[in-house]
Amino acid sequence: MNAINLSVMTEAISALPHKPESVSPLVHAEPAQTGPALSELVCIERWNETVDVVSFRFQAGEPMKFDYKPGQFMTFVLGINGEQVCRSYTLSSSPSRPYSLMVTIKRVAGGLVSNYLIDHLQPGQRVRVLPPMGQFNLVDIPATKYLFLSAGSGITPMYSMSRYLTDTQIDTDIAFVHSARSDADIIFKSSLETMANRFNAFKLSYALESAAASLLFSPKISLDIGRLTAQMLQTLVPDVAERTVYLCGPEPYMQAVKALLAEFNFDMNRLHHESFATAEKAARNQLMQAKSSETDENPQEGAFILPTFNLAIGDRSTRLTQGQSLLEGIESEGLPIIAACRSGVCGACKCQVLEGETVSTSVMTLSAAEIDAGFVLACSTTLTSDVTLKL
Repeated sequence: MNAINLSVMTEAISALPHKPESVSPLVHAEPAQTGPALSELVCIERWNETVDVVSFRFQAGEPMKFDYKPGQFMTFVLGINGEQVCRSYTLSSSPSRPYSLMVTIKRVAGGLVSNYLIDHLQPGQRVRVLPPMGQFNLVDIPATKYLFLSAGSGITPMYSMSRYLTDTQIDTDIAFVHSARSDADIIFKSSLETMANRFNAFKLSYALESAAASLLFSPKISLDIGRLTAQMLQTLVPDVAERTVYLCGPEPYMQAVKALLAEFNFDMNRLHHESFATAEKAARNQLMQAKSSETDENPQEGAFILPTFNLAIGDRSTRLTQGQSLLEGIESEGLPIIAACRSGVCGACKCQVLEGETVSTSVMTLSAAEIDAGFVLACSTTLTSDVTLKL
């Protein structure tokens, strides 16, 4: 499939382009294909959610269903100023409405890709993407009572999950608390209000930093003024201790939420959060695998081989490909380890690196002394060299 840089497509395409000859695993009919590969999608619609937030809807070149899990992200691979860049955005669409994909992007100061897409991507143009992925989703993290906590553009996975649950299940118990600066900054405001009005088990609340005295919401929507606090959360969601929490937003917000949940002695094994650092790392690995697959199909283009490293644990050892976590290696050897949250929150998978170099996306629950002694969280750590590990 020929790569088309978005930056040069405006002049080349004035109407919906021709259909691609083939569509890779992102879009497929049965049976589902597997493995990373670049695909081309057509932007069919764009609209403003707020002053600085835009949603884009995409379809394949021909009607096909998209296969993904609510809460996952999709990575865009673009050519900007002569360089290839990739960025991941959580899908705000729901797989219960499978014939299109939607991402919702916020303009940010200095945001190369986000601002580029908002400024340039128009209906009729094509973009290259990698298949949806990510462990922060409803399928891999099931629950019976949900609590969605979000701030700013962190609302996107929660919106996807809410849409999926209200589309596919009856009377699913959902509490959704979103934090924003003002009512004008609430993304998906109209759609969420419709959900709150239609589904009695969908309890929607807003924590706004400021609001006009004349501000009116549906009677089914709760409102509190100020940043989210433990007391506010307890008031909005009295049974918070009984729920599984899904968390997404700016890092300071997520750290504040974890601190206030600790005030309840909340079981952190039931706290799951989206990590944008993890998403970006996964996207880079996914892109390298896609390039590797393309090279396998076109060996004349030159070899592209992912590096592998040796993981030694006692008298056992295994090879890990760049990007695989320590936890994957430990579990592949059948060694005993507790991995409750699998997202760098609970600290149950703590282990010690005796030799070698690693990179971690979370050190939550680890003290400074433990970090200095080489302790890491296996679920959030990958190898950059051969490593000797102690469980």
